[in-house]
Amino acid sequence: MRHPERTAALAGIVGPVAFVGAWVAGAAITSRDHSPLVDPIGRLAAVGVDTRGLMTAGLVVFGVAMLVHASSLRRAVEGPAWAAAALSGLATLGVAATPLDRSDAVDSWHGVAAAAGYLALAATPLLAARPLLARGHIVLGRLAIGAGVVSAVSLALTVLDLPTGLFQRMGLTATDLWIVASAVAIATGRVSRPAGR
Repeated sequence: MRHPERTAALAGIVGPVAFVGAWVAGAAITSRDHSPLVDPIGRLAAVGVDTRGLMTAGLVVFGVAMLVHASSLRRAVEGPAWAAAALSGLATLGVAATPLDRSDAVDSWHGVAAAAGYLALAATPLLAARPLLARGHIVLGRLAIGAGVVSAVSLALTVLDLPTGLFQRMGLTATDLWIVASAVAIATGRVSRPAGR
């Protein structure tokens, strides 16, 4: 029997690795004054920045990968977690298409896309937690709750007068780690299509 969700789940590993790799490498190699503690990730893909290509590629790979991984979540986990993952992917593609510093209008759309993507990303593990726990996937379910809460709190703190870059990276990393864990669980068959679906 074929298991297309197992193949699609591999995108849940590729996307976060590409995204995190792009902002870690970008912050290390940029010739601009960039602080990962203060500056948002989007600054690495801004118009005129030497890391724009690298960071945009990371965003695009993550966005497409989340759309693919959403299909594996849809098959393997009951409920709307897959829809949140797909929305996160679409919003991330929107972030890539609206680089900062092009115009005030584009900056506004960038903010809308980024906010939608963050909310959807934080919602993905939270929406998966209950179905996973109900089916006995205790570790992955509890990790989902932890990742979702850390992400939501961290990303909420980015709107305050605090180190935006630090909290943004903490929130995104928490959910990215859960995405990778869920992808591994689906790809290895530990979490699979529920009976009757």
